[in-house]
Amino acid sequence: MPLAIRDHAADNLRYIREAMERAGSFTSIPGWGGFAIGVTAIATSFLAQPFVTTPRRWLTAWLIEAVVAAVIGAVTVAIKGRRASTSFTSVPARRFFVSYGAPLIAGAVLTLALVRAGAFAPLPSVWLLLYGTSFVSSGAFSIRVVPVMGVCYMLLGIAAALVPFAAGNILLGCGFGGLHVVFGLIIARRFGG
Repeated sequence: MPLAIRDHAADNLRYIREAMERAGSFTSIPGWGGFAIGVTAIATSFLAQPFVTTPRRWLTAWLIEAVVAAVIGAVTVAIKGRRASTSFTSVPARRFFVSYGAPLIAGAVLTLALVRAGAFAPLPSVWLLLYGTSFVSSGAFSIRVVPVMGVCYMLLGIAAALVPFAAGNILLGCGFGGLHVVFGLIIARRFGG
């Protein structure tokens, strides 16, 4: 039985709309990668807690975690992107990475400045706020759940600014650990791994 013209037209319009949405956003956010990053961050939070009285050791633990998380993130973005035939040089991908990376660079510079000043207590707040900012800004070029995740990080960053340093470490575990696990599972289930 041939399709009615309006049914065929509706299918074509739906296909075009979905193609334009995919072309206008970066969708290779790795849910399982976020989950794995969350697990390593929870472990780091526990391992770093005894070091809050020796801030340089505490910082070392979290900097190692940042490197581990960056490797997990890069590998899983590449895997998901390859599976989806995503071009990392497309305009949406470039916009995503620029808006994601700028707040992270600001966080690295502020970390250096605060450590040089011997001010470790603000670091959990700074990291959570700027990491959240990276997701809020890059979320404009990605799936809708990304900016929501960013706002959650920012709320934890605000809380970290109001609590003692030891509690800030726990909030880092809740953010870099718990939020990555929760949103990683959401992204993996709803947006294909």
